[in-house]
Amino acid sequence: MPHFLIKKEEIKNSHIELINSENLFHIFKVLRMKKGEAIKFIDENHVVYNCKIEEISKTNLKAQIIDKKISTRTLKHDLILIQSILANDAQNLAIANAVQTGVKEIYPIISDNTSLKIKNPKEKIEKWQKIAQENFKQCERADMPKIQPIQPLMNVLCNFKKENTLIFAEKYENLTLETSLNDIDKKSKIAVVIGPEGGFSQKEFDFFIKNNYKLITLGKMIYKAPNAITAAISNIISRLEE
Repeated sequence: MPHFLIKKEEIKNSHIELINSENLFHIFKVLRMKKGEAIKFIDENHVVYNCKIEEISKTNLKAQIIDKKISTRTLKHDLILIQSILANDAQNLAIANAVQTGVKEIYPIISDNTSLKIKNPKEKIEKWQKIAQENFKQCERADMPKIQPIQPLMNVLCNFKKENTLIFAEKYENLTLETSLNDIDKKSKIAVVIGPEGGFSQKEFDFFIKNNYKLITLGKMIYKAPNAITAAISNIISRLEE
């Protein structure tokens, strides 16, 4: 069952009340939920509320809180995705995959081989944030991921510790994932970098090598970028979240 992120002012003692909200539109118009049905909400403190709908209309919902608990559907570590923007459908899938695997922030970046031209960055970010929100609901995450503004690759890399920056690249890879995780600071953000479908340029590889960045292989197979995100994040989680 999907859950819906609510604000603390929407919690009224033993009830949750929504008035003319985006969540209400989704619940009433899209899901067509009715009085008596079970529904689930989550607040900013990761508290999940299992509820029963008592009243519902296109302008108002009132649901009785049956029980509540702290959600455990969040990662122990702050995984950040830095990924070169892809063509429309592939980018939408990339956002969905990243959210479902648990990343906290997504930095869409422009690299040398990024083929997509962004005419209205603000509209793109809003669209991708909505995709993130839908996947947040569906996979019942405790925390809402944030889509950051579009920036050039080099501008973003400087925000993260070099030892915590993991660049997944089949060309010039110099480390296995196991080795690359040995010296990371687990209390700081861990940046996972995925390039465009055509890979990073030679100029970018020269920069990575000159500055001693970690270049990591995903193994013998070559992945499309959205699948590389899933493979990279999943492999990191399996090693860090034990």
